[in-house]
Amino acid sequence: VQLQASGGGLVQPGGSLRLSCAASGPGLDYKFGIGWFRQAPGKEREGVSCIHRTDGSTAYADSVKGRFTISRDNAKNTVYLQMNNLKPEDTAVYYCAAGIYCIGVPDINEYDIWGKGTLVTVSS
Repeated sequence: VQLQASGGGLVQPGGSLRLSCAASGPGLDYKFGIGWFRQAPGKEREGVSCIHRTDGSTAYADSVKGRFTISRDNAKNTVYLQMNNLKPEDTAVYYCAAGIYCIGVPDINEYDIWGKGTLVTVSS
């Protein structure tokens, strides 16, 4: 299975972006969690949000609650991350990954299929 993240770009503070994570190929059968992570320059990769592919349950990091919304379109094998009211501290490379579950804020150690990242820059 391959994961491809897209939708990053440059946006002003307060703006919005929608990231997409498209899955292709076999291998997702037992990977029920799709997570979004981000890594800012000089910082460790951190979990942002995740969604359970079948029951739709979600989890968010405190830093993005109320601003980011994760959703899925199983027919398209795609997970989205709608990011509103973006702040400069949201600037990072965003990655999507697949893991067994989505329980709480995603932990990088629980996700083993990773896509390439997409850069989000929030700046005026």
